Amino acid sequence: MVKIFMPKLNKKEKKQSSWSQFGGSILTTILIFLVIIAIFSLTADEKNKIEEISISELAQSVASGEIKKIEVAGEKLNIEFLNETEKKSKKETESSLSETLSNYGVPVEMLNATEIDIKSESGFGFWLLRISPILIPILFILIFFWFISKQVKGSGGMQAFTFGQSKARMTDPSDTNNRVTFKDVAGVKEAKEELKEIVDFLRNPKKFLDIGARIPKGIILTGAPGTGKTLLARATAGEAKVPFFHLSGSEFVEMFVGVGASRVRDLFKMAKKASPSIIFVDEIDAVGRVRGIGVGGGNDEREQTLNQILVELDGFEPNEKVIVMAATNRPDVLDPALLRTGRFDRRVILDLPDRGDREKILEIHSLKKPLAEDVNLKVIAERTPGFSGADLFSLMNEGAILAAREERKKVSQFDLIRSIEKVMLGPERKSHLLSKKEKEITAYHEAGHALLASVLPNADPVHKISIVSRGHAGGYTLKLPIEERKLQSKKEFIADLAVYLGGYVAEKIIFNDVTTGPSNDLQIATALARDMVTKYGMSDKLGPVAIEGFGGRIIFGQGIENKEYSEKVSALVDEEVKKLIDEAFKTANEVIIKHKKALDAIAKELIKVETLEQAEFDKLLILNNIKPKKEATKKINKLRV
Repeated sequence: MVKIFMPKLNKKEKKQSSWSQFGGSILTTILIFLVIIAIFSLTADEKNKIEEISISELAQSVASGEIKKIEVAGEKLNIEFLNETEKKSKKETESSLSETLSNYGVPVEMLNATEIDIKSESGFGFWLLRISPILIPILFILIFFWFISKQVKGSGGMQAFTFGQSKARMTDPSDTNNRVTFKDVAGVKEAKEELKEIVDFLRNPKKFLDIGARIPKGIILTGAPGTGKTLLARATAGEAKVPFFHLSGSEFVEMFVGVGASRVRDLFKMAKKASPSIIFVDEIDAVGRVRGIGVGGGNDEREQTLNQILVELDGFEPNEKVIVMAATNRPDVLDPALLRTGRFDRRVILDLPDRGDREKILEIHSLKKPLAEDVNLKVIAERTPGFSGADLFSLMNEGAILAAREERKKVSQFDLIRSIEKVMLGPERKSHLLSKKEKEITAYHEAGHALLASVLPNADPVHKISIVSRGHAGGYTLKLPIEERKLQSKKEFIADLAVYLGGYVAEKIIFNDVTTGPSNDLQIATALARDMVTKYGMSDKLGPVAIEGFGGRIIFGQGIENKEYSEKVSALVDEEVKKLIDEAFKTANEVIIKHKKALDAIAKELIKVETLEQAEFDKLLILNNIKPKKEATKKINKLRV
């Protein structure tokens, strides 16, 4: 399968594209104008072909009896001769045609014999003909400017009069098709309980106000990406049946200073008119970052927008029924003034779902999908630790796509199992064929990871090994914990370090060389060892000291840590990180040398079949006198039954 990646246009490219469309519209309009002029000129030329004669020549023709009919239209004379020739002339304005011809000596009997038709100069047609040379250009100019203004507005530029208006979209409570309630949100039980108070306040505020209670004005939802912050905000508005104004924090900010603040004022004005209502600002860290960090100066547009948000939150009256909700996955970068009491003073934390919650989320996403009889969502939930709600939605959607691609009417368990790997690592790259040597190296690399994970007691058991390329990975070893845990011990971290180095050590022992394959493993292992030393207090020399935070400032696209320790301590950190990596390397080396026979057996089987499931892998371990982790095997078999 070939994937075509369409490049995203940046702001400059979008602006150039808009102006190119604008220029094309002007060119089209000018061409149309030139065509109209050409047609008008041709028509005028046709009219000019009629010969014009003087009044004296007309008098002679009338006297000689050559004229059949004369049509008088004001000053203009349209003359039709007996030989059907048409000519035109003009008469004097002060006198009638008969009087003029008599003055030129035309006999009365010849004048009476000539048919004279006087055309009325009144009526709509006459006046339209008179003013059309002026009216047509004016109409064309008006149409031209209307067309140009429409194009400019459509391209997103020059909307000067709408800059200060809020771009918030409103979801009406009566719109049942887009309404979301707490029933549509699985898991996050504590978060829903916290928000039920808000729903109760919006439905019945008098109960709280009579007793003197004050409901928080601002609620901030924090959690990892994909945990359902936006969905939960929509569900809160759906439960309360109130208008829901939602927009992103970046939609406040524009090139011109003061526009963001104006949009904030307009947004709160709209929400107060529609109260009781909910305002939801997604990704509020786009405007709510800490002020005064030296980027953008004091007049920064983002800071002015944040100041206006703070003022609006302070400006609420106690009885105003407007709740402001915001979402971010970076609460550590928010300005303290935004989080103080009286503003966003209530935090609702959304964690990644546990196994039970994942199963409920999968059930919600499977409601409109026909599932085969073999589908067991418990097994899928068990094999997806660390998946967010968005990941689980993607998993179910990918399973349905796989079934439809193979022209099946129901989604099977095999489709969902394959979807897990696709969401985690990316699609299979079947066209990425490895040479015989590369396939052998990849097989020993993955066998090294799997062997270390199976032998070390504190490592997670192996569920699957594959040397089929997915995403950026040439192969992968899928490890899953026996039980989900929130805390991880030092022994488990040390085992993980050895497992990460298993592929590197296996390549070095078998081929007496190393490749670029373990590069990602080495990066992860080094980062984990540094976190153990600097954040988790797991170093014997440094002791229980956290000398680095969980995130620094970002300047010019790079993270900047505020180092508050000496160069001596920095050297000691490097020494301790190196010590942990060396110990992990030593452990991996000893295990692989001791169980080299098992390593060869696993690698050869991988070269043969390319993918090993847990049951097949356990058989290879037993044949090489290695006991599989029984608890994991029993649990997986129980789930399969």
